[in-house]
Amino acid sequence: MEQIREPIRVAVVFGPGRSIKPVWFEWRRRKHTISKTSYTWSDRVGEETRLHFAVSDGEALFELVYGTNSQNWMLLNLQAE
Repeated sequence: MEQIREPIRVAVVFGPGRSIKPVWFEWRRRKHTISKTSYTWSDRVGEETRLHFAVSDGEALFELVYGTNSQNWMLLNLQAE
């Protein structure tokens, strides 16, 4: 896993309740369409709850993080397949 820690733009679908499903994200001027979400989890940093998404675009595995207070997305890690 390569640590990236860069802000990204993400398109999401909000489902019933509090579900969030990332659909695509843009990183370094390239759009990555998410083909699979393998795992989701949450943690807390201070007052902020962060939602983590392990996703794939068919070529690589990415860890996306959404800060619920700041409402910012970050590409945290990348693993080329």
